[in-house]
Amino acid sequence: MHARASVREALWFDILAPDVSEDHSLSAWRIAPLDHSALMLGVTHLIATLTLFLLYPERSPVFSLGSPVIPMGLLLALDVVAIVALHCRHRLGLAPHTVIRALAVYLGAAGILWMMAGLAITGEAHDEALAILVMGGGVTMAAMVAVNSPPLAISNLIVMTLGAVLYTGSALVGAGAALLSLIVTSYSVAGARTVIAAGRKRLGLDAEAHKALTFVAEFENSGRGWFWETNSEGTLSYVSQQLADDFQCEPQELLGRQFPDLLSVDTSPVGTIREEHKTLGFHLSARFPFADVVVRAASDQDVHWSLSGNPVFDERGRFLGFRGIGTDLTEQRRSEQEISRLARFDSLTGLPNRALMRQTLDEALRNSSRRQKGCALFLIDLDRFKNVNDTLGHPIGDSLLRQVADRLKAVMGDHGQIGRLGGDEFKAVLPGTVDIGFLESLARTLIEQVSRPYTIEGHRVTIGASVGISIGDPGRCCADSLIRNADLALYAAKAAGRGKHCFYEPAMHSDLSDRQVLENDLRQAIERGELWVAYQPIIRCAGEEICGFEALVRWDHPVRGPISPDKFIPLAEESGLISSIGEWVLKTALMEAVHWPEQLRVAVNLSPIQFNDPATVDMIAKLLKETGLRSERLELEITEGVFLAEGDSTDETFAKLKGLGVRLALDDFGTGYSSLGYLKKAPFDKIKIDQSFVRGAASTTNRNSAIIRAIVTLAETLGMDTTAEGVETHDDLHLIRELGVSQVQGYIFGRPAPAEEARQLANSVTVEADGYQCIREPRQRLMRRAIAEIDGEVTEIRLRNISSMGALVECPKPVAPGLVITIDIVGAGPVLGTVRWAQSGKFGVQFIDGFNMSRLAPKKERRNEVTMMRPWYIDQKAAS
Repeated sequence: MHARASVREALWFDILAPDVSEDHSLSAWRIAPLDHSALMLGVTHLIATLTLFLLYPERSPVFSLGSPVIPMGLLLALDVVAIVALHCRHRLGLAPHTVIRALAVYLGAAGILWMMAGLAITGEAHDEALAILVMGGGVTMAAMVAVNSPPLAISNLIVMTLGAVLYTGSALVGAGAALLSLIVTSYSVAGARTVIAAGRKRLGLDAEAHKALTFVAEFENSGRGWFWETNSEGTLSYVSQQLADDFQCEPQELLGRQFPDLLSVDTSPVGTIREEHKTLGFHLSARFPFADVVVRAASDQDVHWSLSGNPVFDERGRFLGFRGIGTDLTEQRRSEQEISRLARFDSLTGLPNRALMRQTLDEALRNSSRRQKGCALFLIDLDRFKNVNDTLGHPIGDSLLRQVADRLKAVMGDHGQIGRLGGDEFKAVLPGTVDIGFLESLARTLIEQVSRPYTIEGHRVTIGASVGISIGDPGRCCADSLIRNADLALYAAKAAGRGKHCFYEPAMHSDLSDRQVLENDLRQAIERGELWVAYQPIIRCAGEEICGFEALVRWDHPVRGPISPDKFIPLAEESGLISSIGEWVLKTALMEAVHWPEQLRVAVNLSPIQFNDPATVDMIAKLLKETGLRSERLELEITEGVFLAEGDSTDETFAKLKGLGVRLALDDFGTGYSSLGYLKKAPFDKIKIDQSFVRGAASTTNRNSAIIRAIVTLAETLGMDTTAEGVETHDDLHLIRELGVSQVQGYIFGRPAPAEEARQLANSVTVEADGYQCIREPRQRLMRRAIAEIDGEVTEIRLRNISSMGALVECPKPVAPGLVITIDIVGAGPVLGTVRWAQSGKFGVQFIDGFNMSRLAPKKERRNEVTMMRPWYIDQKAAS
């Protein structure tokens, strides 16, 4: 940058529009001193006019063509206009160069009007003294104004020279005035050159300072750091707002305080090894620069900073203080802690994850070795969770997992650590707990609590849980084997029907291998023709005529022979084969039903997995069309498992199935959670009463008949048919008829048979019942000792073939039929009975009130008494 501006630039700078933005600011800055120039000239004009009138009263103004009133009035009016314009230039939006141009015209016009007024007062006489007075009074102030701007100075030069010549008529006076104006103009140009250069330099420095302040403000506002400064005494002389915010105060409140008093050193500064133990106080007192010193703010909040600073010295080496920068590490440390937490805890449930649970198990086994106490491991798998995820979506599944985690934590309490392995798998480590009775109680409670219904976003969800348990002996078990054993036990629990718990047994290794082989065989069973469909007749109670058949899948293994459906159906569901098997069974059954009489229906089971498959309805419609079977002849049997994840999709599937015209039957009614709630909303045509209520219903020792009567009444009220499953005896059949059940299905009318036999049976008019008269109660074959009072004497007797109804008694003394006798069974307690028959050395007794067979079960010795508090927690009392 040049030291001074050029003459040309000085002459034209004020009246030309700026080319660069920096000159806009400089022009505005140069015009600022001229804001009151019009006011100063106006006052000068007014004072000079009054002075002339006072000095020359004989030349008092008159209103004539040569009167000074007109130029004086115009001059004062021009002054007023100029004053107002300058005062309002910002509102009017006048640019600086426009204002200078207007001021130049204003000075010229004011000078001319002033000279006209002066000539009118002084007259024709060329009075040099008066002329100089008149000219000096008006022009002196104009020159003072014009000296700030060369264009104004030039305007003033012209007016001043012209006025001197007009007033005096002397070339000498005119030359003097011109010289004086030229000097003023030269001075103005020289000053403008310096001022313009200095102004540009100052504006440049201001711009750099403003830019630096902007950078500082942006840096502080970004939250990435802040600045601090202390004086030579160590007290704060500047702090950023962010630092003050951490102390919940204003920056001014921190000024004057000792900087170290606000901080608490958290760690040593980062640097070389020899600097690791140096503290912030040492650096401040020694006036050493420091960098990245991690400190904690002495506030109520957990705030951490990283500080860097340098000592400041003047040109003479005097210490002025420290100046530095700080960075907030609070979020970084929280992020690091969160990363560490996520590495050890499950982000969804907050439970320990797989890695932390493995660490917990390793530590528990090490402690058990030192303390000579074993360790138990639970592996928990949720039943039917995949069904919830597939039908209601992952958000509902995530909410369900969180609620399950809360229940597991409540059940486990202080007995062990519960964690999530991933998906729907959980693990629990119980250090020092090996009592079988306690672990069984804990597992049962855990399953019970997890199986309670959930309500999530308006959906009612019911799932279950299976638990595998393994126990590690102290010092003789590793974590891998314990996990493997618990996994095998979990497989066994799921194979047992789910909702169960199993302890590990060595035989489970072979069971798992066998299960895997069986699964592989099942995958090829359809292609190999090993699966076939059996048909069991369904009979109307009123006339004993056939109304339909239920299609049941069977598997004849080439090596193992017939395999029970209870074994391979759950395996098909777990392995994902149930959909393909179910479609094959449905197609086969429909193709066979075409050959039956038109009034017969075919019932096919539809698994919950098939029901919740969006493609199932289209598949059923396609098969009905291909086989030509009327839709009302197809009856789909659905279990309560489809309701375990209630939602809009469930109702939509029901509506689509009813739209096809097929019939719907609720299978295994009464064995689920909320059957009545399902009947209220689902469009079922039939209720199938589970065989657990039907078998032995004629016995007076149970309440099955009352339950069946209630189900029949409910079905009739809702306009539904009823089918009793598992009818095997004439007594049960007679009772079923009396209770008003619509249809019967069971061995008494026929076992599941191949298609050829079912086709022959379908053409029969009626079917005759064939079975036992009644079901014999289960009996305890082991002998039991007892005592009884016979003829006033206490006699030892022995009981055999014990059932809930009676027993065979070996007795050395004779008794008579009809005798009422009290028998005290060792280990089971007394029971009252009546002698029904008697022979030499033995007699038969019928128990009057029945006998609970569980009283004969052996009692397990328990070292700990466990009290289960339901539904939310378990409390174990130490017995010894």
